[in-house]
Amino acid sequence: MIYDSIKNIENYVEIPNDVSEFIKNISAEIPCGKHIINDVDYANVEEYMPKDFSDCRFESHKKYIDIQMVLSGMENLDFTNVNKLVENSVYENDVVYYTEPSFAVNRLILQEGNFVLLFPGEAHKPQIRLSNSSQMVKKVVVKILV
Repeated sequence: MIYDSIKNIENYVEIPNDVSEFIKNISAEIPCGKHIINDVDYANVEEYMPKDFSDCRFESHKKYIDIQMVLSGMENLDFTNVNKLVENSVYENDVVYYTEPSFAVNRLILQEGNFVLLFPGEAHKPQIRLSNSSQMVKKVVVKILV
């Protein structure tokens, strides 16, 4: 997992140049929906209210790297290695879900200007509301084919 400023996006060789360009030029005015970047990589843009902790689930992917960026608002994102988790769903559409762990996991605040890059094998639990905040979030999730 990598957590950094969008200003440093070009420092990561894992990110194709056209994906870096897309990320550097994106703004909160981008419409919601799917945006094709190239033949294999794309981005999903959505707006939502962050959820209570208990309404969010750990997930991971096998075919795609996620780059998650908040364009407006803020949310918590928990993460841990999948080796410590128990699957509770069938793998389909490049996602598997996990049972809530009984151990402490890592947490970061995803906010405008930063991104998190999540590799296959890194479970993440996005869209967690910050305390009692009820601020709308606009977020882009870029999918990079491994």
